[in-house]
Amino acid sequence: MAANGIATGERFERPGFVRPTASDRPGVAQPVPVRDIPPQPWQRIFIAALVLATLMMAAWEWHWRAFGATPSYRNSDGQWAQQRRRINAGEGGKTVLIGSSRVLFDVQLPVWEAITGERPIQLALEGTSPLPILEDLAADPDFTGRLLVGVTPGLFFSGGKLRADVVAYTHDQGPSQRSGNWLSQQLLEPWLGFYDPDFALATVVKRQAWPARDGVPNLPEVRKLMVQDVDRNTRMWGKLETDAAYRAMVQRTWLVRFGRPPPHMDTPAKAQAVMAAQIQRAAIAVRTLRARGVDVLFIRPPSTGPLYAGEQNGLPRARTWDRLLQATGAPGIHFEDYPELQGYWQPEWSHLSASEADRFTAALVPIIQREYWREKSRPTATAATR
Repeated sequence: MAANGIATGERFERPGFVRPTASDRPGVAQPVPVRDIPPQPWQRIFIAALVLATLMMAAWEWHWRAFGATPSYRNSDGQWAQQRRRINAGEGGKTVLIGSSRVLFDVQLPVWEAITGERPIQLALEGTSPLPILEDLAADPDFTGRLLVGVTPGLFFSGGKLRADVVAYTHDQGPSQRSGNWLSQQLLEPWLGFYDPDFALATVVKRQAWPARDGVPNLPEVRKLMVQDVDRNTRMWGKLETDAAYRAMVQRTWLVRFGRPPPHMDTPAKAQAVMAAQIQRAAIAVRTLRARGVDVLFIRPPSTGPLYAGEQNGLPRARTWDRLLQATGAPGIHFEDYPELQGYWQPEWSHLSASEADRFTAALVPIIQREYWREKSRPTATAATR
């Protein structure tokens, strides 16, 4: 007797509850396994599962709402791509904003629109040098408008590329990705406070105080900082302004992450070579854009506290900003040169609070109009500023 069958002469028989194998059918292909599904109250099981899932999702939403979360559009690659495609869909003559998170947070589209009559296209990306986007726009003949380029020294001159692959993603984005982004914007993002990468269960688990392991980096994660509209107009999340403990955590994150130069710039020679390469890239792209009639204007938004001190020490203006303007031939607005662009509250030293961003934009746009883009100002601008 065998474990799963009985040998009878030269024939091996299996009980009915044991599925025949390929050896039982010499020369015959193995059939697709068939298993009977026992009768169950499937309707009640489905309803119970649906109710349980709904209750768990409601509890997760309640938890993050109590933490301070509110519905906000996701700062996804799909959302960025949606705005980038506007240039090729008949809006190539508009003002476009690129840069890192300081331009994203500090320049408010509704305030700009109220002053000029035009709402810019916001293409700035956090943690990322604007150079890949600058080069992409330079290569696009559809773009003929105006370009404001934000300069965050630690990212611009180091070639920071946290989200630089969004350019390639935009050009390769397929129909399913576009439809997924549209469905997310219509059905989820305007309604759910927990629908943010910072509140995802996997992210929450990952940032727990796990034991340190040799060879595994232990950099603190950048937590949620922003809330965003569907056209990427972005404001600082109010929790940074009202919660001192959360604000202090973000400040500690900046001190750890930006307290030392990146590995590819850890010697003076390396740093000089990298900075020169970034400036050269900018010069080539700006030359192409200006030849096409695009007005390019650089802006150095404000920073304060230890971040500003670190930028002054490691990336001084004379070696970075001044050389950038000289190499590109483009004008620039540095916050140090304008009293009206100074003295704002930056809770975590790098970005303006929501209300201060409105005030900053209201001070910045008239400078741009008065000193750089006046000849092309819209007729509605004068009436809007009265």
